[in-house]
Amino acid sequence: MVQGEKPSSLGAERLDMDHGSRESRDDSDVESRLLDNGKTYDKEKEAAINLDGEEDAPKTGKSKKKKQKSEQDRLMTAEINKLLAESPLEKNVTCGFWIFKGTFYQRFANQTAYVLLYGIVGCIFSMTYAYFNGTITTIEKRFKIPSKNTGIISVGNDISQTLVSAVLAYYAGKGHRPRWIGFGLLTIVFFCILTTAPHFLYGPGEDALALTSEFGGVPDENATMEAIEEQRSKTLCRLNGGGAECEVGEGNFAPQLLLFVAQFISGIGGSLYYTLGVSYMDDNTKKSKTPALLSLSYFLRMLGPAIGYALASFCLRLYIAPQMHPVINNKDPRWLGAWWLGWLVMGGLLSFSGVFLSMFPKELPRAVARRKVEESRRREKERLSVKSTEKERLTAELDQKSPAEAKASFQDMLKTFRRLITNKTYMCNTLSSIFYLVGYTPYWIFTPKYIEVQYRQSAATSSMVTGTVALAFSAVGVLLSGFIISRYKPRARYMAAWNVIVGFLTVAGILAYAFIGCPGNESSVIVNIHDSSVAGNTTTCNSACSCDYVRYSPVCGENNMTYISACHAGCKKLLVNSEGKKIFYDCSCIPSDESGNSTTQFKRLTSFDLSNDELSQNTSIHSQLEALANGQAMPGACPVNCWTQFVAFLAVMCCLKFVGASGRASNFLVSVRCVPEKDKTAAMGFGMTLCSMLAFIPSPIFFGWVFDRVCLVWGKTCTNKGNCWLYDPLSMRYTLNFTAAVFIAIGAIFDLGVWYYAKDLKIFDEDVKEVEMKIVQHEEEASNEKNTEI
Repeated sequence: MVQGEKPSSLGAERLDMDHGSRESRDDSDVESRLLDNGKTYDKEKEAAINLDGEEDAPKTGKSKKKKQKSEQDRLMTAEINKLLAESPLEKNVTCGFWIFKGTFYQRFANQTAYVLLYGIVGCIFSMTYAYFNGTITTIEKRFKIPSKNTGIISVGNDISQTLVSAVLAYYAGKGHRPRWIGFGLLTIVFFCILTTAPHFLYGPGEDALALTSEFGGVPDENATMEAIEEQRSKTLCRLNGGGAECEVGEGNFAPQLLLFVAQFISGIGGSLYYTLGVSYMDDNTKKSKTPALLSLSYFLRMLGPAIGYALASFCLRLYIAPQMHPVINNKDPRWLGAWWLGWLVMGGLLSFSGVFLSMFPKELPRAVARRKVEESRRREKERLSVKSTEKERLTAELDQKSPAEAKASFQDMLKTFRRLITNKTYMCNTLSSIFYLVGYTPYWIFTPKYIEVQYRQSAATSSMVTGTVALAFSAVGVLLSGFIISRYKPRARYMAAWNVIVGFLTVAGILAYAFIGCPGNESSVIVNIHDSSVAGNTTTCNSACSCDYVRYSPVCGENNMTYISACHAGCKKLLVNSEGKKIFYDCSCIPSDESGNSTTQFKRLTSFDLSNDELSQNTSIHSQLEALANGQAMPGACPVNCWTQFVAFLAVMCCLKFVGASGRASNFLVSVRCVPEKDKTAAMGFGMTLCSMLAFIPSPIFFGWVFDRVCLVWGKTCTNKGNCWLYDPLSMRYTLNFTAAVFIAIGAIFDLGVWYYAKDLKIFDEDVKEVEMKIVQHEEEASNEKNTEI
């Protein structure tokens, strides 16, 4: 139970009615000053109110309690300020270290400075994950890392969190937490350095250097166009061979190992930052302010991904060797951006801010002063005589002291974890979080791809929606919920009930996703794959085109149907018209429009267009006419009007983002208040271990398997099946959303368990005061009885 400020008493003077002795009056005055903070109480006025204004009693009582509470807060603040001014500066509240100490640094030892710096550090830390995702394709291209290995590298931090979070949180939670956070940030700086190391160990690469003027490269626009055309031509149907070939071999294994070790180390620093940082904030702030401050730190961390992607975009526009002069531009497929540069920037920012964060004292001075004032009042109260059995029971509940905290040891750690496992509220809340995380995984990872597949929106639009619009609603939800909780201080059961409502609203929204589809999109794709490796396959329109290793690059035929690629459409030739638009023609799988009519979406090539093309001038007129007689296509999937469905999806998504974010603060408060104060940090570390082991690691693998089940077109490599090129939109929509809804529904059921077990949970200081108010009410009733008798 968290001790708070003592409330006023409205019936302490009843001792004066019973006993006329000076000792009784003195004791009564002491109790009145203690519980009423020096405020006098007029019994005659109270009696007049009881006789003349019984109807206004509830309203008068509420206003009186509000006035008393305001007076209590004012007096408490005055006592804390006086204690801070008079007390000498102790070691555990001294800000800074070594020569970085003194009055200048001590002024920053407050909750506002900590929350802002903690949020800024979280923003930079979350930038690292976004930056890694934004530059991973360049890293794969530079070091020839297959995508499957990239997936293994990216879960390195989850593996380390599974192994060390619980143990580190237990031991570090009993030490100097800001220093441990600083150590964790240093490991994240080391993660940034290790991630950059492959560039400095292996350089930009011979291919990249050969494209600079310093290494003999000559600016040749024709060479760039030839490289682009060569890459594009591999998507065409090649009857005589020379089509796309399979990708052979992998790059050096050492860079991949370095990247994995870096991710593994980042998990250690991340676990220290998240578990210790929030518990330190909660322990050193007034409980009623925790939700608002926590929401502010969440908001600052939310800004990180957007800044990280922007930094990645900026760095990739620079050449991988910025000091050299490339002879190509960033539109050339051979271009490699300076993927390593951003890691130096983020590492520098983290090292700088990490030093300042570690300078915070073990405990904030104001929090220590508050606890001393409360302890002083508690001891003063123990001197009062207790004559009522009910009052004695309530006072014992109020003044119950927690046992002395045990020293950190392996045996005590096991006892701590055993207490957590047997804590029903905590376990229900943790299991609920695990199922929520599993259910949300596909939306965190695949939302941009989902929007592209289901609603035919561009990659830029998809990224904008998930990165800005969704972020805005999440930020508003987090901030609003935090300030509402701090303002109105709802009971634990109300917050647990809101979490249940959030869970079932999320289930309803995800089920709505399943029914927001685009019918035109689901029937506009033609899958015509000829597998040359299977003997006995019948001859098709593209069986001689060698399309086995052609990547997915959709084209729109003049029949308004989408094909996997120009090769799969049987297109043998390509022309860039006078407007700069590419047109594929001589497509054997696309029925030609014999009328020769053109539409606003598709303009057919004519013999006049071919006569102006240098490559086509070498062919006979007869060959040109034969080629024009076949179907034609243009790059990109055929336009399908899914705007209405996309807007509906976007509306539901924004509502879910807002509602889901509004439950974060309440969920955290329940999770840290349902365990003893001494177990708070260990509980957060133990919960992170369970979430990493049961959600973060297995859920991407599970949903990867789910996505594989709805794949229509697979890529091929020299040795095995490659990545999925094309998903079945209808099957994906139902399978993904129904599966996610099941997991989140199970999480909501566990939230019901939290609601059931949280009936006696105290969240704020004011909840503790309720016990004290029961004492006050009991004294009032006894005093009124005495007044009546007299």
